[in-house]
Order: sequence, then structure tokens, then C-alpha cells
Amino acid sequence: MSTLLNNLNWRYATKQYDASKKISENDLQTLKEAIRLSASSYGLQPYKVVIVENPELREQLKAVGYGQTQITDASHLFVFAADANLGTESVDQYITNISETRGVPTDALAGFSDMMKNVVTNLTADAKNTWSAKQTYIALGNLLSAAAELKIDATPMEGFNAAAFNEILGFDKLGLSAAVIAAVGYRHDADDSQHYKKVRKSQEELFITL
Repeated sequence: MSTLLNNLNWRYATKQYDASKKISENDLQTLKEAIRLSASSYGLQPYKVVIVENPELREQLKAVGYGQTQITDASHLFVFAADANLGTESVDQYITNISETRGVPTDALAGFSDMMKNVVTNLTADAKNTWSAKQTYIALGNLLSAAAELKIDATPMEGFNAAAFNEILGFDKLGLSAAVIAAVGYRHDADDSQHYKKVRKSQEELFITL
């Protein structure tokens, strides 16, 4: 079995973290880079990732996260926040980034730009927020895989009051909306969940080849 598959078998949704163990700065940078390199529709990356370290802030978030201790006990809390105001300005910024990164004149990218703007501007507000939120899950998947490679534990979490998170973290003023969170750190020796066998569908059940 490959190292990747071994590491994916090793990981699990950690229930109890060792609050005394912290992720090194080097490993944190690797996790951030893995998220940055994530795929997204058109490459737009319509989200921000907020890393919460402040203990007082995390206590507030735990209170609106149904008291889940992972929020406060993990080394870091990653909050994936969708861009609630995605529009033509975001597309223009992306086009500028492409132009500068690849040395391509912006005029040569006009067709691509117009196509993206047409898609974005024709989405309803709800559809736009849903689409942006979906992109965060791709980035979340990269975080989980990268963490497993580093033998760092991670717990993806949807059980939280998004509106309260937005208020506590000031997302409303930033045009962001919390979509999904992930606690990242190191499992506690007392977490019995680490000893459970991984339960997944078999390949025969999961895949259909046509």
C-alpha cells in the first residue's frame, strides 16, 4: 500500500485533542500552502481561510459550536469562509493575477474574463453563496490529506452556528460567510476513537464503471 493510502487510513475525525501539543511553524506553512494550491472553479478561489489561534476567541466560538472541545483544544482552528460578495471585481483581480503570473496581456484574457463575469453576475445571491461555499470543501479536502501526510490530526466540522461565527469573527464587515471549519492538531492518548477500524463502503459498492 502506498504511503498516501497508509496515511489516509491512519487519519480519522479526532474527537479529543492534546491541548499541550502545537503544530510547528514549518508544518503550519506546509498546510497553508496545500490549501493555497487547491483546485477551484476557474481557479477563482472565492473564499478566505481564517486561522484562529487566540484562546479567548476560540472559547467564544466553542460556545456557538455546540461546546465541541476540538474548537479550543486543537492546536489551530481553520475557518473556511466563502466570499459572500463575489462579483466582477473578484474576476478582475484574478485576471490581473493571471496576467502578472504568466506574463500574458490582460487583453488576451478578455474572453475568459467575460465568460466568468457572465456566470457570476447571472447567479442569484443564494446560488452564488452556495457555489462559493462548495469551493471551500475542495480546499478542506487538501488540508485533510496534507495533514495526514504530516501525521497531523484534523477534524472537519459542520456543526456550528455560522451566523454567530460570522458575528464573532467580523465576517459580515469583510463580506465573508463561514462555510466549514477544521480543528487541526494532535490526538490525545485518551481519545478512544483512534483505535476504531475505519468504516467505508467497499470499492464494489462505491464505484460504477461504465
